Amino acid sequence: MALQGPEELGEPVEESEDLDDHDASSISPAEEITLPAGPGGDDDDDDDLAGTTVLLPWDRFSAWLHCICVVGFDLELGQAVEVIYPHHSKLSEKEKTSICYLSFPDSNSGCLGDTQFCFRFRQGSNRKSSLGCFLETSDRDAPPCLKREQGHYYGYVYFRQVRDKSLKRGYFQKSLVLISKLPYVTFFHSLLKIMAPEYFEKLEPCLEAACNDMDRWPTPHPGRILTLPIMGVVIKVRIPTCYDKPGTSQLVQSAQSDSLVSIVLPTIHEVDLFRCFFPVFFHIQMLWELVLLGEALVVMAPSPAESSDTVMALVSCVSPLRYCSDFRPYFTIHDSEFKEYTTRTQAPPSVILGVTNPFFAKTLQHWPHIIRIGDMKQAGEMAKQMKVKKLKNLKTLDSKPGVYTAYKPYLNKDEEIIKQLQKGVHQKRPSAAQNAILRRYFLELTQSFIIPLERYVASLMPLQKSISPWKSPPLLRAFVQQDFMKTLEKAGPQLTSRLKGDWIGLYRHFLKSPNFDGWFRNRRKEMTQKLEALHLEALCEEDLQQRVQRHSEVETVDLVLKLKDKLSQAERERLPVRAGTLAKLRAHIDGVILALPEDLQGILHKPTTP
Repeated sequence: MALQGPEELGEPVEESEDLDDHDASSISPAEEITLPAGPGGDDDDDDDLAGTTVLLPWDRFSAWLHCICVVGFDLELGQAVEVIYPHHSKLSEKEKTSICYLSFPDSNSGCLGDTQFCFRFRQGSNRKSSLGCFLETSDRDAPPCLKREQGHYYGYVYFRQVRDKSLKRGYFQKSLVLISKLPYVTFFHSLLKIMAPEYFEKLEPCLEAACNDMDRWPTPHPGRILTLPIMGVVIKVRIPTCYDKPGTSQLVQSAQSDSLVSIVLPTIHEVDLFRCFFPVFFHIQMLWELVLLGEALVVMAPSPAESSDTVMALVSCVSPLRYCSDFRPYFTIHDSEFKEYTTRTQAPPSVILGVTNPFFAKTLQHWPHIIRIGDMKQAGEMAKQMKVKKLKNLKTLDSKPGVYTAYKPYLNKDEEIIKQLQKGVHQKRPSAAQNAILRRYFLELTQSFIIPLERYVASLMPLQKSISPWKSPPLLRAFVQQDFMKTLEKAGPQLTSRLKGDWIGLYRHFLKSPNFDGWFRNRRKEMTQKLEALHLEALCEEDLQQRVQRHSEVETVDLVLKLKDKLSQAERERLPVRAGTLAKLRAHIDGVILALPEDLQGILHKPTTP
């Protein structure tokens, strides 16, 4: 009998979804409304696990942020981290150095006043959060592009530079930086607009008050509408789920009064695609291909705000597909990966870099694809169509805006979307409407591309009738590129897209990319878990009492231990079983244990019922 499951896929996940509701009502002023999150999980299991994890002080804060840093300029030391809050937060020296250099614009940017941007940097050590299992649970239903970062942090920056004659340098320069694993760029920029001006006026006591507010927030659990009080302001958001219909906003009015809500954010992560792509407007389809294929891209911009916005727009243009390569919204010559990413001894890596220093125009001129953008402030008239330029024409950061590449797109250019958006500019259509049109275009393009892959991968799933409760779950069939290509003739993207071109060539290139590797790994994991869940459900339909009667006591003990391991694995990995399956299996196991002699019951420790 083979009951062993596959290798464990992650940390134990034993947190109850109901715990947050209980705690929020007892110690948090923040409102938490639960919406149906979608299929998956065992409802009875959630009830059984309620109360097994105790949230300690700063745990709620840590669900949103790793820490808050204040970075200032010291005449002797240069940029330096002045404050880390909460004070117990841990950052390695390498991480502190990265934060210091990435929190200030390059001197050539000339950012006077207040500037907001974001950056992304490698986690310096393999530290694990005490909330690891708990956060995995809340992350389970998140869309792929909104899952927590595993090996990187995001830094969300509010930088202020103003003239101050009382200072030796003549300028006040300081950044308030939120460090987080969450890619909620719109949410954290909105949060900084509230926090930073107050902090620059009232300093650390104000920061402490803000952190205490955040430590009373509910966790960012997908599918819930949250009202989050911060420094006298209340923000209302909804964390999206992977079950949401793509391209729609699920933020609905609360049954309770919204009279106390100050800010309602319709999105926590989406940037304004139209504004970001406006400088290179005529090349959006080619840029989509380059991002889809994981090509090495560098964005040269006049400021960190425009650099980071453009990189985040590029990464999001292939949504709902997750961009699986590295990307740096703002990258400097001081970055720890500078030598790794600028070496000429090997081909440029699969990464998107956003830079502002003119030095990069020379250092990265060997890169195959360079996007040069100018000021994003939209002109009254549409920019003239720009041709793709040869790389040798890019000498300095002052070169004209455009895309510098020798890349030939696989798909024919879609003139319809260009005409539609041009018409919007001439008619002065609101920017939000233009953004919605462009986002829908990218969504439909990506879906047309990915649906044939989804259809083929689904065919690799063994038939349910092949699942036997007393044998290991069957394995997924292998992905065979040639077999997939054969399906495209009758069930390819031409069914949903009007675009013509070399779709076959685009797929061949994509299948070699990090984005395909990441997507297929995730789908294979989901399907393997589904097979495990179906195997569990088949076991639940068996009469264990009758089966053990045909076996010796030793064999029965062995069977019980294997079943308990399988049950623990299912709870850990939150397998997508039908409601009641785990409780039913647990009852079967307990029934078998209680029928054994007392000495054998002792060997098995105790029944699995909590």
